Amino acid sequence: MFMNLFYWVLFFAASSVFVLWVMRWGGAEWMEGWRSLFFIDWLHASLWNAEQIKLYFLLLWVVHAAWFVIGIFAPGARAWS
Repeated sequence: MFMNLFYWVLFFAASSVFVLWVMRWGGAEWMEGWRSLFFIDWLHASLWNAEQIKLYFLLLWVVHAAWFVIGIFAPGARAWS
């Protein structure tokens, strides 16, 4: 099943806003400590500081942006089961 292009763009926009919250609007500071267990790795995330959390989400966003561009031109990349 392929995701509609509209939903593909909407999903990327929503995740970009979330990453923007983490990077710019205090989300990483809020996530420090036990709250990061819900967003990152449950074993080691509670030891991460805000800068490490920001780097993690930035790298995830770069990969997601590349996947988004590929999905724009190759609808098969938007497949999910």
